[in-house]
Amino acid sequence: MGHLVMSEKERLRKAVFEMVKQGCLTLVKAAEQVGLSYRQAKRLYGAYKREGDNALVNKNRGRESNRKYPGQARVLALYQKKYAGFGPTLASEYLDEEDNVKIDHETLRRLLLSEGLWSRQRKRTPYRRKRECRAQFGELVQMDGSIHDWLEEGRHRCLLNMVDDATSKTLAYMESGETTRCVFRVIWEWIERYGIPLAFYFDLKTVYVSPKDKTFSHVEKACKKLGICIIKAYSPQAKGRVERSHGVYQDRLVKELRLRKIKTLDGANEVLKNGFIDKLNKKFEKPARDKKSAHRPLNGLDLNQILCWEYERRVRNDWTFSFMSDCYQIEKLSGHIVKPNTKIVVRRHLDGSTTAWYQDKPLSLKKLATRPEPLAEQRAAVIPLSASAAGRRSKKTSPWGKFNPEWLKKTGT
Repeated sequence: MGHLVMSEKERLRKAVFEMVKQGCLTLVKAAEQVGLSYRQAKRLYGAYKREGDNALVNKNRGRESNRKYPGQARVLALYQKKYAGFGPTLASEYLDEEDNVKIDHETLRRLLLSEGLWSRQRKRTPYRRKRECRAQFGELVQMDGSIHDWLEEGRHRCLLNMVDDATSKTLAYMESGETTRCVFRVIWEWIERYGIPLAFYFDLKTVYVSPKDKTFSHVEKACKKLGICIIKAYSPQAKGRVERSHGVYQDRLVKELRLRKIKTLDGANEVLKNGFIDKLNKKFEKPARDKKSAHRPLNGLDLNQILCWEYERRVRNDWTFSFMSDCYQIEKLSGHIVKPNTKIVVRRHLDGSTTAWYQDKPLSLKKLATRPEPLAEQRAAVIPLSASAAGRRSKKTSPWGKFNPEWLKKTGT
């Protein structure tokens, strides 16, 4: 039985179509989740029922596009060298006149946009309209942090709040700030309680989304592994449900903590966990239009390996690597052969532990008290300087003998 390589988009389509097959999701909603029209979703779902996972894999994978411009590399090189900053229309004219390269301005525009060499200049005023809440529990979950003096001690803390768009069901966790650790903790608790939601609604804070186009935050990486779609909110009004929920917490939670004389973060989280959130949900939660939950089960996924910080490190010649100011030794019997100068993935988990992975296989690690000396220095300290008879005869004509007379004096010549 062979292996089937699927992209993240194809895996998401498989998960959504499985929910349709089980009757948890209508095909109309599935089409919205996977970003297809109803007609395309119906065609693809029919093929999925007949052919299985093969129907979801792009048939053109690995093949060069027939519509690819033949001189693409040369055009991009000329643009970067001579016409950087030119608009597509003007650049196409100069390419034709100066370099005898004929390319349509629309083709050039698409090339420049895909390579990030040009951006649209015209900006229109965004159009906004009232958005209807989603129909199913777990179809969209809004998340945001509320900075407030929760413990009434003159110091602001962060309450990270998750609110379901369809039911207004909420879940919250308090930390010193709106950090990645706090986000991971509350996502973990939500998934353990209800399952994996279909989409998250974040604002543009860097803890959630990276400001750069080609890089991802740790939260984005985790959501991609879980198949959770990320929707960006460009204004507070866009995620109004979680903003209004902040006001409820700032009114009721502060008074609850005052009555219980809670002055620590651990105490506040105990209050949230032991009844306060359940009482709040019982009072303010509303029934969804569709009673079936849109949450997906974990299906064996290890949240400890997903909701974590992930970095790349390169293995040294002595099978060590540095991470967070510490040095780690890869054990010889680590279960997988790792060659020096190979890139590995290092993960820091919520419990403070560190693991290393190579090709999705764990490596056995040992934390060293001190960093070992480089191999070259070890070799120089252990192996004495010696010369063969042939080396002694030809040392005057060697590069060291020609260009470093002091070396000849040190060797007794």
